[in-house]
Amino acid sequence: MFLRRFQLSRDIGIDLGTANTLIYVSGRGIVLQEPSVVAMDLERNAPLAVGDEAKLMLGRTPGNIRAVRPLRDGVIADFDAAEQMIKSFIQKGNEGRGIVAPRLVVGIPSGVTGVERRAVREAGLAGAREVHLIDEPVAAAIGAGLPVTDPIGTMIVDIGGGTTEVAVLSLGGTVLSESVRVAGDELSDSISVYLKKVHNLVVGERTAEEIKIRIGSAFPDNGFDEETMDVRGLHLLSGLPRTITVRAGDLREAMAEPLNVIVEAVKRTLERTPPELAADIVDRGIMLAGGGALVRGISELISHETGILTHIAEDPLLCVVNGCGQVLEDYKRLQRVLDTPDFARATT
Repeated sequence: MFLRRFQLSRDIGIDLGTANTLIYVSGRGIVLQEPSVVAMDLERNAPLAVGDEAKLMLGRTPGNIRAVRPLRDGVIADFDAAEQMIKSFIQKGNEGRGIVAPRLVVGIPSGVTGVERRAVREAGLAGAREVHLIDEPVAAAIGAGLPVTDPIGTMIVDIGGGTTEVAVLSLGGTVLSESVRVAGDELSDSISVYLKKVHNLVVGERTAEEIKIRIGSAFPDNGFDEETMDVRGLHLLSGLPRTITVRAGDLREAMAEPLNVIVEAVKRTLERTPPELAADIVDRGIMLAGGGALVRGISELISHETGILTHIAEDPLLCVVNGCGQVLEDYKRLQRVLDTPDFARATT
């Protein structure tokens, strides 16, 4: 027990998400799940807060403090802030232990460019001895319990905060994949736009996300469509705070456009799938992972549009980080899924 507690290093798996970052430490499981937000002290050029504490500061900071989300659309938008965030999360997740810097396995969108991959590696090396990258759909499929190393076609749709990843996997590799930069953030943005256009009400990012979680839906449901929620925001015409009541059915129509982009990405991938693998997918169904899988009715929408039974993973938010963790725990068997070659990717 003493030796385990103070071993030289622990390997770490990271789901570096646009909305949330999750960390898996080998031998311990998931140790951290916090928002991907950093509050920077501009005078000292140092992080003031990271994660949950920093998220509370979004939209509420004075001039000398900047609260930012360093990842946008699944890639690093603010390198310095991302580097500080990763370093802080590694220290927090590893509880400062370990004489040798850990090995990192980081889940990233399959559609990122070589430059964006290098940025993730460099940011990760701030707190690790080596950094391996794994495409998020592959990690999500492993975490969801799909037989990715078997000669069976499986389809995973990972709807995150910044990107939606659609992939067909077989024999431990990606046969086809498509990455669209439309996901949970765009669903929240569509709610903000709807409230501004129809009700002349301006709401913040956090409020739009809360509305999406509480009464957002993707597929008609006569009972749920009548659900309502009181929303507070700034009224454009009067310039004063105001409360309005929003109906779930109206919100679904507002979210239809980004949802349609996700469905079209699934259809395009199915159209390009080889016949044998397509037959496997029809038999086994489509698996949904990521936070977007929690939007009410999204599995019914994809089933309705494709004609293929669609399942939601048991813990959709944890699939990618669990997949990274399983690669660490069974490194010899699964290391070939790391760093998928570029020819397997198609980006929209």
